[in-house]
Amino acid sequence: MARSKAFDEKEVLKKAMQLFWEQGYEKTSMQDLVDQMGIHRRSIYDTFGDKRSLFLSSLSYYEALITTEMTRIMDSNLPMKQAIREVFEYAIHADGYHPKGCLAVNTAVELSLLDEEIAKMSTDMFNRTEKVFSHLIKKGQKNGECSKNIDPDTISRFLHNSLLGIRVLIKTHYTKKELESIIDVTLSVLD
Repeated sequence: MARSKAFDEKEVLKKAMQLFWEQGYEKTSMQDLVDQMGIHRRSIYDTFGDKRSLFLSSLSYYEALITTEMTRIMDSNLPMKQAIREVFEYAIHADGYHPKGCLAVNTAVELSLLDEEIAKMSTDMFNRTEKVFSHLIKKGQKNGECSKNIDPDTISRFLHNSLLGIRVLIKTHYTKKELESIIDVTLSVLD
């Protein structure tokens, strides 16, 4: 008879995700993961596989967290520009309960040139964010909140590029006020 696990799989996966987010893939050792997750090395291997497999699971867990937030924003009845601002604001104000920056951005920078599967995952995550922006812009065009002359896909890529930059800058000494001024200028393309 198989023993039941003495730990919550999602909770320990969240701990692994946070460690990878803070330190990156290469800098995180299996011993770091054992210490952070609070479970035995054998349990990590039995449940998640090797370090790379655990990292991929952590990245998927991260994406699910972000998707939940993006869906909440998309489904809100906020005006288009305010909904897009909410995406940016989430990025700069999430450091109280998440490590600074963005695990997807960190992963793309650290591993995309070395691992094709991770490069594809990163690109897919980025594309989904752009689709959120495109959806909000199309909704804004339909409601008369922005010009029908702008191309939603082109502007969504521009917005996403600015969001990625902010997710990098949040890890430095830029103030929230400075980051918010970048958001103001970025959103001016919707006027």
